[in-house]
Amino acid sequence: MKLIIKNDEMGIDNENTGVDDGFSEIVTLGSDDPLRLSSGETLSPFSVAYKSWGTLNKDRTNAILVCHALTGDQFVRGKNPITGKEGWWPRLVGPGLPIDTEKYFVICANVLGSCSGSSGPKETNPNTGSPYGLNFPVITIADMVAAQVRLIDHLKIDKLFSAIGGSMGGMQVLHWAVNHSERVRTAIPIASTWRHSAQNIAFHEVGRQAIMADPNWNEGRYFETDVRPHAGLSVARMAAHITYMSERSLTSKFGRNLQDREKLTFGFDADFQIESYLRYQGISFVDRFDANSYLYITRAMDYYDISAEYGGSLTAAFENTPVKFCIMSFTSDWLYTTEESREIVRALNAVGAQVSFVEIDMDKGHDSFLLDCPEMFNIISGFLEAETTYDGIIDHEE
Repeated sequence: MKLIIKNDEMGIDNENTGVDDGFSEIVTLGSDDPLRLSSGETLSPFSVAYKSWGTLNKDRTNAILVCHALTGDQFVRGKNPITGKEGWWPRLVGPGLPIDTEKYFVICANVLGSCSGSSGPKETNPNTGSPYGLNFPVITIADMVAAQVRLIDHLKIDKLFSAIGGSMGGMQVLHWAVNHSERVRTAIPIASTWRHSAQNIAFHEVGRQAIMADPNWNEGRYFETDVRPHAGLSVARMAAHITYMSERSLTSKFGRNLQDREKLTFGFDADFQIESYLRYQGISFVDRFDANSYLYITRAMDYYDISAEYGGSLTAAFENTPVKFCIMSFTSDWLYTTEESREIVRALNAVGAQVSFVEIDMDKGHDSFLLDCPEMFNIISGFLEAETTYDGIIDHEE
């Protein structure tokens, strides 16, 4: 039996949260209590766009926060109203799936700085009536999580049953576990890392420079005109997309196959299938993402290092953690390697934390966590089910 919780103060029609399509809302927070950012600046008020599925149990202990990656959004499952396409984790979240919306109340919030409804450079500054642009303060992963904490407070949830996410989503999960360990019971970071490497900072800088070199970027004020820096953002996406795949998957999918031709053109059109594929990825991306948001979020990822507040000691960051961890990596992921996940596991083992770790053999590269991966699904399902049974969080009857 689904338990329907009525709470008009939350601004939620909770009967809608029980349906598969979920419930969407943009909430305004921080009007009376500004959000203090890592930079020292504040946001007040600020907006958080989120979507939820399932129903909170009577004790409000069955909430799972799904954290999205760099170019993700809150539309985990169902039709994305911006792109018209299916959500980005439809095989993981839903009725009868590993994150079962008939058992759990599932929340996904668009991160601060992004462009799907939460406060960011694309959105209107309530204090000026114009888009923020580069007047939006530089944010960090910690700031994204701080906004999520405010949302969880707004929903009157004292403690999350779990936080889960891949890539940048995993960074948010780890920050929850380290800096808000009293607010989350379990953590599932997938294909992620504990700090951004020099190589990954370099990749991001190439993308940022591509955007800023586009004349249409206009020093971040392109919202004042009818043109957008699509060329620069497209190149940034193309460069990034290469890092999301593996050499083996690129070779298997494209090899040196020509695109709709039998011989080389001896020109600069897309002779090869891989060229055509990357151009498509770039062109389709600019219709759904904001260039300034790309600058802000990649910068937040570059600043990320959960050991920084602990004298550079990852072990110290996890000292006395009560959180239970399930960590996963992929053999072919060269963006956030298995060794980086092992470093997290070793630090957790050093402090006696409860941690499970699995390296999944899959040849699709970093984006494996977004693909059909039965082994990953089974691991998540088993971990959540074991913890659910142990903690007895599911209400079956009112």
